[in-house]
Amino acid sequence: MAELIYWIVVMSVVAAVGLAAVIGLRAYLNGTTPGELLFKPRVERRLGVIEHANVDGRRRLFLIKRDDVEHLILTGGPVDVVIETGIGEKRTKVASEPAQAATVFTRQPRGLGQAGSSEG
Repeated sequence: MAELIYWIVVMSVVAAVGLAAVIGLRAYLNGTTPGELLFKPRVERRLGVIEHANVDGRRRLFLIKRDDVEHLILTGGPVDVVIETGIGEKRTKVASEPAQAATVFTRQPRGLGQAGSSEG
């Protein structure tokens, strides 16, 4: 009988150590502490890397998502560049409304003989 109790205690200790190791490993991989993993609710992450690709040996292209809006960023060159922003942004205009054409020219077009004049 004493031998049975001994093995139950040994197996309980092994199970407790194994459970502590699993919790510690999971907390380490998530970048938190075991206490935060066990007792604190997980906060929704606002920022994340959706996809990335190597352009060449130095430059990388990242698709970043923040608050349901994606941004395309090129890093690693002499200057980091935001290529496109607002991808997937919710549009507030109603689709049935006609879109107004944007004005391209802000001055009057010149006639055929006025190309070299300084009026404008």
